[in-house]
Amino acid sequence: MELRLAKIEDVEIIWRILQQAIAQRKKDGSDQWQNGYPNEQTVKDDIQNGNGYVLVSENKVIAYAAIIFGIEQTYIDIKGKWLSNDDCVVVHRVATEEGYKGKGIATQLFLLIEAFCIQKNIFSIKVDTNFDNLPMLRILEKLNYSFCGDIFFSGASRLAFEKVLKT
Repeated sequence: MELRLAKIEDVEIIWRILQQAIAQRKKDGSDQWQNGYPNEQTVKDDIQNGNGYVLVSENKVIAYAAIIFGIEQTYIDIKGKWLSNDDCVVVHRVATEEGYKGKGIATQLFLLIEAFCIQKNIFSIKVDTNFDNLPMLRILEKLNYSFCGDIFFSGASRLAFEKVLKT
């Protein structure tokens, strides 16, 4: 498996993967991702800003994440406390192709993101998720991300996590 920058020609598959995730969140009874975000323009913006990454297996895109170098405005006002104030990467919009769910692909994606960060001399990863996104919460727990508090995105509370990477 390979983590690489997304290309504009990947938009269609990325958007399909995100639509599958949006439908799954709705099926799970969650309001996360049910208000028009993320959308196809979000994907295009991620790619144009150099933040869109895909996980590729056998020349097929099987997962997506936005990997943003530097703190985001919404992460500054945390109800709680981050583990570090060092340079960091923020991970958003994690989604896996439906046919690959339950096979540890999102975990692999996070492990590759961690290795990528270490290569770039960034030793902190921050991520948030909805309180009811159980698959993501399980991944974060399995990979030893620490709960740091709540942040607020579009008026909704999100659980905020950080992992300080070891070199």
